[in-house]
Amino acid sequence: MGKAWCQTGRPDYAPQAVRALIVTNMYPTPERPALGVFVRDQVEALKHLPDVEIEVFAFEPGGYAGAAAELRRSRERFDVVHAHFGLTAWPALAARGHRRVLTLHGTDLANARSRAITLGALRLYDRVGAVSAELASTIPRWAVRREPAVLSCGVDTHRFHPIPRAQARSELGLDQDGRYVLFPADPARHEKRHDLARAVAGDVPLLTLTGIDPADVPLWVNAANAVLVPSDREGFGLAVLEALACDVPILATPVGIAPDALDAVAGTHCARFDLGAWQAALAPHLAQADPRVEGRARAEQFSAERMAARVLEAWRALG
Repeated sequence: MGKAWCQTGRPDYAPQAVRALIVTNMYPTPERPALGVFVRDQVEALKHLPDVEIEVFAFEPGGYAGAAAELRRSRERFDVVHAHFGLTAWPALAARGHRRVLTLHGTDLANARSRAITLGALRLYDRVGAVSAELASTIPRWAVRREPAVLSCGVDTHRFHPIPRAQARSELGLDQDGRYVLFPADPARHEKRHDLARAVAGDVPLLTLTGIDPADVPLWVNAANAVLVPSDREGFGLAVLEALACDVPILATPVGIAPDALDAVAGTHCARFDLGAWQAALAPHLAQADPRVEGRARAEQFSAERMAARVLEAWRALG
């Protein structure tokens, strides 16, 4: 992905509007359509809010020096420069902004090297946020000017919605009468724990999202009897909300957003991994032809639109 400026703001920009630049090394491209979809969804939600003008500067992961050089050459000035991902904090400082905001996503704090580099930049930012309260709690208080905020990206409830299971399976070429569970991640990502999902599934086919077009992910979610998220850690855990938005049963470890999102939603399971307990929680969903939960109303509390409104509030609060 080459460096690129992308104008995505409102044509009716008014002087009182907030003019913001999003700087990120996570943004979809034709070659990598799944990269940073959640950041793209937030940008799209922000640009529909009143009195907001957004520009995006997206660059290739690892291209930090080149990104800083290009941002430094630009004479554009912004009310807010908002960086996504800890390592992106450093090149984003080259952009001209009245206020600076940073959202941390998880790996930037979990990886020892990335964490050290990230923490070194935090006091240069007016507001530091994380995508979940759990992640925010891992930021040392000495490293930031003020208490970290929770600045989640949110779920696209327009893209993720209930689809009749028969329709989803037909479009994907799956057996209408089969039993399937979905592991909504790349098995190569060890922290997602494909091995645990495989153990829970047993002899039931375990679907994964390796190489899947993001536009087709709602079909895979709706085609499954249940979604399994046995992660060791999650910065946010968007897959949990995507399943809820589709009213699909979800089993997840209590990391990231899962404890809040799944609290008191009947038919879901949020607990530390225990093979017997997880298999028992999954069994009723495998016994039904089209198991569903009432999860969409909960997912809408974490929609991309609502989370974008929180981000705008954070920007305005900086003055």
